[in-house]
This record gives sequence, C-alpha cells and structure tokens, in this order.
Amino acid sequence: MILDEEVFAVILGVTIIGSVLGVALTLPRSPEAFTALGLLNEEGVIGDYPSRVHVGEPVKLHLFIYNHLGYTALFKYQVKEGDGEIPSEKTPLHDKTILAQGIVLLHHGENVTIPFTVVFTRPFTNQTLVCELYYYNPDSRIWEYTGRFVFIRLNVTEAVLP
Repeated sequence: MILDEEVFAVILGVTIIGSVLGVALTLPRSPEAFTALGLLNEEGVIGDYPSRVHVGEPVKLHLFIYNHLGYTALFKYQVKEGDGEIPSEKTPLHDKTILAQGIVLLHHGENVTIPFTVVFTRPFTNQTLVCELYYYNPDSRIWEYTGRFVFIRLNVTEAVLP
C-alpha cells in the first residue's frame, strides 16, 4: 500500500505532537520556590504568646524556618526589639537592637525549629518583637533579606520589686 503525501503528513504531525506532549508530561516540574518563617510559643506551638513581660524577665520562644527553594540554602535569622515598628516585605528594620541571631543550613524540603530566649532591658508599651529571615546569596556574597518576618506585640513593664 502506498501512502500519499497528505496521509503521511497527518501521521507525522500526530507523531510529533504525541512526542512533545509525552516529553512535557514526563519532565519534572520545578517547584514554586519559597521560604517559610513562623514564631512559636515556649512549648513550640502556634499561639499563647506572652502579652505582658517584666524588664529582665526571660521570654522563651521558638522560630520555625522552612526551605522550599529547590536547593540547599544558608539562612540567617535575627530577632530584634522593634520599638513598636515592624518591617515591610521589601525593607527590614534598621538600627534596632538585635536580641538573638543565628545561622542555619537547610536542604530543599528541610525545616528547623530553633528555641531562643530574649530579655528586655527597658519598659515599653506596645513593644514589637520582630524575627527577620535572610539568605546567603553565593553569587553576590551577601546576605539578602527574604521579605519574611514575624512579630508579636507585648507590653514590657518595670520589674516587680519584692
């Protein structure tokens, strides 16, 4: 049986479309890249945060960091005394007291929960405790702000004298 040019063109077209579709369906998709940052209470769960503390009283919390960037990344976190302010997604807080900080290496899909303790040294009404997340950019060799931050508001009062 001899195929004419039109039948051959249709068969070739179906074969090409099928091949392209097969490759597109079998290629692994690149994941949506993101990081997550969470503030957890003293027990390591969401909620029940302190709302009033005394000057000099230790405040125990946990920070949760998750890497879903598609590659291993080096993260830096900073816990700051916000003096009532919070950062934006584009700009971290500048010139604020850093109460705790650390660096952690996370593979893609990995997370870590980090306990930390802060102590306020002065009274402040409506104080903000701010946690910001940075990642190390190996190309530019600088720490870049991820735009991820969490915060709680609390009142820091004078210590109670016995």
